[in-house]
Amino acid sequence: MTNQPASPMREKSLALAIRIVNLCKYLVGEKKEYVLSRQILKSGTSPGANIREAQNAESTDDFIHKLGIAQKETMRRCIGWNFCFLPIT
Repeated sequence: MTNQPASPMREKSLALAIRIVNLCKYLVGEKKEYVLSRQILKSGTSPGANIREAQNAESTDDFIHKLGIAQKETMRRCIGWNFCFLPIT
C-alpha cells in the first residue's frame, strides 16, 4: 500500500462502504433479502473505487476527469435509488 496523505474523500468513501457492507449483512442475515442487497453493495462501494482510481491518475487532467466520472456515476445511482422511495400511487 502506498503512503498517501489523508484524504477526506477517501475517508468518507471508506466510511460509506463500511456502512453499506454492514447494511447488506443485515439485509441478507435478518431479512433474507439477496437481490436488492447485492445492488446496494455495488452502488455503495463504487464511489470509493472510483476515488481510488482517480488518485492513481497519470496527470492532473486525468485526475479531474476520473473524479468527474465518479461524481456522475454516484449521482446517477443516487437518482436511481430515490425512485425506490417514491410513494406508489
